Amino acid sequence: MGFDSGTMFETMNMLSTSDHTSVVSINLFVTLLCACIVIGHLLEENRWMNESITALIIGVGTGVVILLISGGKSSHLMVFSEDLFFIYLLPPIIFNAGFQVKKKQFFRNFMTIMLFGAVGTLISFIIISLGAITFFRKMDVGLAIGDYLAIGAIFAATDSVCTLQVLNQDETPLLYSLVFGEGVVNDATSVVLFNAVQNFDLSHINTSVAFQLIGNFIYLFITSTVLGVVAGLLSAYIIKKLYFGRHSTDREVAIMMLMAYLSYMLAELFYLSGILTVFFCGIVMSHYTWHNVTENSRVTTKHTFATLSFVAEIFIFLYVGMDALDIEKWRVVSDSPKTSISVSATLLGLILVARAAFVFPLSFLSNLAKKSPYEKIDFKQQITIWWAGLMRGAVSMALAYNQFTRAGHTQERGNAFMITSTITVVLFSTVVFGLLTKPLVRFLMPSSKQLTSMISSESLTPNSFIVPLLGEGQDSVAELFTGNGQVSEASEGGRSVPRPSSLRMLLTKPTRTVHYYWRKFDDAFMRPVFGGRGFVPYVPGSPTERNVDNWQGEARN
Repeated sequence: MGFDSGTMFETMNMLSTSDHTSVVSINLFVTLLCACIVIGHLLEENRWMNESITALIIGVGTGVVILLISGGKSSHLMVFSEDLFFIYLLPPIIFNAGFQVKKKQFFRNFMTIMLFGAVGTLISFIIISLGAITFFRKMDVGLAIGDYLAIGAIFAATDSVCTLQVLNQDETPLLYSLVFGEGVVNDATSVVLFNAVQNFDLSHINTSVAFQLIGNFIYLFITSTVLGVVAGLLSAYIIKKLYFGRHSTDREVAIMMLMAYLSYMLAELFYLSGILTVFFCGIVMSHYTWHNVTENSRVTTKHTFATLSFVAEIFIFLYVGMDALDIEKWRVVSDSPKTSISVSATLLGLILVARAAFVFPLSFLSNLAKKSPYEKIDFKQQITIWWAGLMRGAVSMALAYNQFTRAGHTQERGNAFMITSTITVVLFSTVVFGLLTKPLVRFLMPSSKQLTSMISSESLTPNSFIVPLLGEGQDSVAELFTGNGQVSEASEGGRSVPRPSSLRMLLTKPTRTVHYYWRKFDDAFMRPVFGGRGFVPYVPGSPTERNVDNWQGEARN
């Protein structure tokens, strides 16, 4: 009995020690997060730094301190887990991207964004994979064919956070829309490609396997998008019908957050792309659901989603910086420093080449379909887009850990080479390329005054370029259709409005024509069912109550 009691007390003591260690680690990590935010704020106006680089540098510095204190045993407070990244940190980042996106700009440039984000990522994946097969086999790294294809997917995933922190979506709307849209679609495409590679037996690659890969990719892309749209519409319908805001604003906010997260987890449950699902769920929620809630809930959700995304991004970059000095990974490759440097340099070179191989040709193709010179992507903008995609970040790290580690540990030589090289590429590209981003963009991009005069002087450019985040205004029909192809006019609100009525209009201005017919369908069928701006019925305590009171006040005046 004494033995049993002693064992029990010993076990309890170990558990309490373990819990206390976790509490200490979490305290230190939260303190570091606060330090990143404060220092990032102080460096806001610095022409070189941004919060991503700040978090990385603080992470590396903290890793050095922990490494010295632990006697060279560890450099981080917590063990990195790709599950932590994909299940808890990535969803709020991607959802907020879809929720806050300017939908008009995004869908106006949708074809170009899909060219860069989907087709471009596929081209980058092929070039990096072939390059890895060619060069790494000569270096005798020791990887299988599936690993080489996984490398293509891992390093095709861009991280345009640094560039987006510099660009202003009011001053450079086209460029911001393209860089932002491509970044989200690129991440989704990379993850879909990565999953497709992992799900196939690649020991014998032939034409049939290649077509199966492409078919699986298209299937994942479409089904993930549909799932996100359905989840967004379901949340809009539930909130519109039940009017949670009559009793509790908290319930409205909670149901939006939980439905968004549910869409992501459902995609993971059915082996789809959670990134793509939660992104389009965010777009649908901002178009329908957000307009169905009370004014207080609108303000709360907008800032809550933005805050969660911001903290998750800082958390990721901070940990990547700390994990860069993990002694276990470097010990395995310490006997071959030249090979390690060669692998990292080769990957950087392949990223540079693969990025250029699709940005400039696809920009040329995109420009062929545009008539207005202000809608075309000029050479300086192409260089900025090329530069924006050179940085690698958290998605690449998570995919690399998924492919080349087991429970956060790396023992095989080839896998250790890839993990350490991924860390090197992420650190180098984020810090070096990130530091040069602000000076490059300021050198290439015209001043805000020049841009304002360009936008105001161009009659074909919609004036919705400068609208607030989550703006409620819509393009008028006159904004959608101006110039050639007008054959009939109708009055709208006392103005003469051109109407499209020919196939030639569809061919000359396809994006805006699709937008016009989508608007008609949306107003006739979607908004009456799912709500949205101007389509929420008046019920006491409902989101439209304040608007009705305002209208009555204006009528009395």
